[in-house]
This record gives sequence, structure tokens and C-alpha cells, in this order.
Amino acid sequence: MSDHQETAAVTIPQEIDTPDIMIDVDILDRNIERMASAVRARGLGLRPHAKTHKIPEIAARQMAAGASGLTVATIGEAEVFAASGVDNLFIAYPLWMSPQKAGRLQRLSQTAQIAVGVDSEDGATALGSAMGSAAPSISVLVEVDSGHHRSGVHPESVAPVAEAAARTGLKVSGVFTFPGHSYAPGMPVEAAMQEQQALNRASEVLTAAGFHATCRSGGSTPTAMLTGNSAATEVRPGVYVFGDAQQLELERCAAEDIALTVAATVVSHHAAPADGPARFIIDAGSKVLGSDRPAWASGFGRVMDHPDARITALSEHHATVEWPEPDTVPAIGQRLRVIPNHVCLAVNLVDDVAVVRGGELVDRWVVAARGKNK
Repeated sequence: MSDHQETAAVTIPQEIDTPDIMIDVDILDRNIERMASAVRARGLGLRPHAKTHKIPEIAARQMAAGASGLTVATIGEAEVFAASGVDNLFIAYPLWMSPQKAGRLQRLSQTAQIAVGVDSEDGATALGSAMGSAAPSISVLVEVDSGHHRSGVHPESVAPVAEAAARTGLKVSGVFTFPGHSYAPGMPVEAAMQEQQALNRASEVLTAAGFHATCRSGGSTPTAMLTGNSAATEVRPGVYVFGDAQQLELERCAAEDIALTVAATVVSHHAAPADGPARFIIDAGSKVLGSDRPAWASGFGRVMDHPDARITALSEHHATVEWPEPDTVPAIGQRLRVIPNHVCLAVNLVDDVAVVRGGELVDRWVVAARGKNK
């Protein structure tokens, strides 16, 4: 085995079998503290999006670092984190109230401060009506479309949604947006500017309609460090705790900021053209890496410590890696660390994760909110 191979191999503790998700807790803690300090210095609140990690131990670290609460995607995620002791939660998507959801949200509001996103008069009316006497305990933020064009209303149209919510007894706390179009090359700065314009205008419209918009919430991981307090009062980054191949390619993090990797083993060598890169197969496919690949991404993930290698194809349990240096192709049986493209998907595919420090396995954490999709 070459020196190159030995360096890569010793990063994965022997107790870990592959494929397995590993979290370097020292890098994780550094990422959490860096974001908390940077946001605090800008005069903003931090409400991290917990759909990225779904792990109570990480939520506790974020809260200890100064987060005001957590953002979640679903009532199910909110239930998990409320049970772990987080008492301030924002469900940052429009919900349509079924009787089942209404009952769960009513119970949840008895143990935690809950806010919910709304972006239509019908949705706001249904939410307030379903909550009944519990409606005053629920805050709502009107979602504004700042350029991502997924959900959210135009900034000029926030007042009717807020008025519908207020008529049913819900507390209107402000506005929020998700600058999801920041997840593309060259877009974070422009998306942050559009976010600021949308939040400012929506807040002005709400104020003119008689509402006191105390919360203006924005900021994804690519834009959180670009968000100014002239528009927002808080940001909601999620991926920053781990980093991933998308953030690496967008230059929103560096390799040394990657806290989560997938331990994988080379299981096969593939015959390659004489004039092309070497190819081999690892035992980590879409069922542990996730299959997300934006059109601009250069592969289905990256290999840690080997920035020129590319994952060019995924099967369910295997991946094809193109290796540019034929003389250093990893041997069958060698273990590598792989950086998933979209870390949120990868975490949701496993029951628990390995926690490592200094190359040693120190713990395993349960992905407690895995599969909580409703």
C-alpha cells in the first residue's frame, strides 16, 4: 500500500463498517460556533433548520451556542425536537390542516412556542379554524417569494393573508422567505439582495395594514453570511453544520469545514479506456449518499482528500468513481470518505450515525426525526 493509500485509510475507525455516515464532532462544533458568532456579530438571531441533521444531540449544541429556537419542516420533526427539550419551533412551510394535524399541533402548542408559515388566505383560514381555542397560541409568518418561485406570495400581497390569519385568532408575527435560488453558481449574492428587498417591502406592507411585523426571517446556508440586519431579524441556515459537496462546489465552505462524510470501501475495479481516467466501484450508492444532483454539479459527490476525483454514476448500493491518477488508484478493500452532494438527504437515509473525534469512534447518535414527513 502506498503512502497515499495509508493516509486515506486511517481516517476511518476500524470499528466502522461500510457504508456508514460519520460525523467529525470537532468540525461540527466548530461550524456551529462559527455560524453562531458570525450571526450574533451582525445583530441577527439564529434559528437553524433542523431538517438537515434531525438529531437531538446536534440541536442541543445549536441551542447551547445561542440559537433562539429551531426551524423544522413538519409537525413530526417539531414533535421530536419538542420532546428533546426545544421549546421554540418554526414550521417553515405552509400546512393544510387535516383533523389529525390539527390535533397534533394543538398538543404541541401546549409544550412549545410554535410558529407556522402561511402563504394563502385559504391556508391561513383553515389553520386558524382547525386550531379553535388554541389559535391564539400559534404564531404565523407570511411567506414571501423572493425569487425561488416555490411557495410564498409577492411582497405586495402579504396583507390579505395576514388579515385572514388574524380573523381566526392566529397571531401574525411577521414575514419570512427562503432564497432557495441561492443554491446555484454565482447566485448567493444576488439571492441575498433579493431576499432583503422582499423582506423589507413585505414588512412595509404589513405595517401599513396595521400589523407589527417583529420577525423578518430569511437566510439559507449560502446566504446566511450575506444577510444584513437592515431587512432580516433572523436567519435559518441548515447545511452549515455539516457542509456538503454542493456547498463545496459553490465555494460556501472549504474541505476542512466538511463534518459529515460517508465511509465507503472500494469493491471493484472497472476496465477504463486507455486514454481515459481510471474507474472503480465503491459500496455506497444512492441509498446512503442520496441521489440529488443539480444540473451544475460536477458529479454525485466528492471523495475527501481527492478533489479531482468524481462520482460519475450511482446505483442503489454502489457508485462509480473516476480517478484521474492511474498510478494511485485505491486498491480493492481500501476505504475512502465520500462527501454527499446534498447532506440533508443522506442523513434521512440512515437510522443512526457514527460520531468520531481524532480518528476514533466516540459515540453513535440516533437520527430521531428520520422519516417524520408529516
